[in-house]
Amino acid sequence: MKSKERNTLTIVLFIVYILLLTGVILFKLPFYSEKISDGIRVINLIPFQGSFDENGVILLREIIQNILIFIPLGIYIYMIKYEWSFMKKVLPIMGLSLSFELIQFIFAIGRTDVTDLLDNTLGGIIGIGMSAVIFKIFKNHTVKIVNMLALVLTVCVVLRFAYLFYLSHFVMGHPPG
Repeated sequence: MKSKERNTLTIVLFIVYILLLTGVILFKLPFYSEKISDGIRVINLIPFQGSFDENGVILLREIIQNILIFIPLGIYIYMIKYEWSFMKKVLPIMGLSLSFELIQFIFAIGRTDVTDLLDNTLGGIIGIGMSAVIFKIFKNHTVKIVNMLALVLTVCVVLRFAYLFYLSHFVMGHPPG
């Protein structure tokens, strides 16, 4: 695969990832409901305040999911803007996460939570770190390897979304509007 083709594939996969990320975070896909907003704005500015159950036990599931969903963003930013400094790579991750949190607050969709901002940013940083290690190991073949892996994962995620959307809207009796 030629360098230009790899770069084009990286950009296309990045766009698909951003669309999926937006769908998951803002529209709660693949379980979309006609009523995205309940009209209530909730904001939490205390880190990890909402991350405990009634017994004081930390709920790691949401924290881990928020970290994992932003790892690909760090990987894509590293691949697309390899020459950028570490901080310059982290800023768009923080910016996108903050944008999602602000949009959720403005439109009263979901909970605006500083914990999500911290978790998402950590996920992106982990993605940047993973990319740095992968580039050291595979050198010139890294983009090709990561693109092929990303392509397979993207197809799997899209198929999973389609399946869950089908189940939640047609099998479980919740047809779309």
